[in-house]
Amino acid sequence: MSLATFVAGHRAAVLAAGAAVVLVAGGVTVAALAAQPDGTTTTTSTSPSPSSTPDAASGSAGAFQDPAAPSYTAPPADATPVRVQIPSIGVDSGLEALGLGAQGELDPPKAWQSAGWYQDGVVPGAVGPAVIAGHVDSGSGPAVFVDLAKLTTGDEVTVTLSTGSVETFRVTGSERTPKATFPTSDVYGASPTPGLRLITCDGTFDRSTGHYVDNLIVFADLVTS
Repeated sequence: MSLATFVAGHRAAVLAAGAAVVLVAGGVTVAALAAQPDGTTTTTSTSPSPSSTPDAASGSAGAFQDPAAPSYTAPPADATPVRVQIPSIGVDSGLEALGLGAQGELDPPKAWQSAGWYQDGVVPGAVGPAVIAGHVDSGSGPAVFVDLAKLTTGDEVTVTLSTGSVETFRVTGSERTPKATFPTSDVYGASPTPGLRLITCDGTFDRSTGHYVDNLIVFADLVTS
């Protein structure tokens, strides 16, 4: 907003800064939100070309679907995600609703230990890529997604909706990428099935700029019965 194996330099940075990924409607703005010694924050961003804004109910513009894919029962139109749980790395967090800031950036979660869902995107369980972002660390220590890099293929992620239903996803892979070349289409592009992207910051903490240089993106697909 607005992590390979943690190396020693990254671990040191855990005590120095917090970071998150931010996005714009239909595209993504990658930014680092870094805590400063005096408690203030600075934000640096780059903006790939935006595309059309996905429809939250259909999952993407044009309701792109695969007729050969398993059928899914879409969440009710008024459903919202309220909690994300990742048992294998001990994540159990409420979900803040993340909106866009004045410059088109996604506001980061207000609480370091709370993840957030892009509320103008896809509802988890609907067709298309739902996006949940969280800080990797704060000025005082690890944050909600500090262990996101430890997820492996097959690990489960559950998202509880406001209706009480639980959407279960299974990790299919992850990608580490420089923020300057963020894979917008891979993360936010049209998808024929329900998916989930978990995003945080990664790599070396650049003290000269006050932010991490990379992002970690974890991809997951909805589990069907």
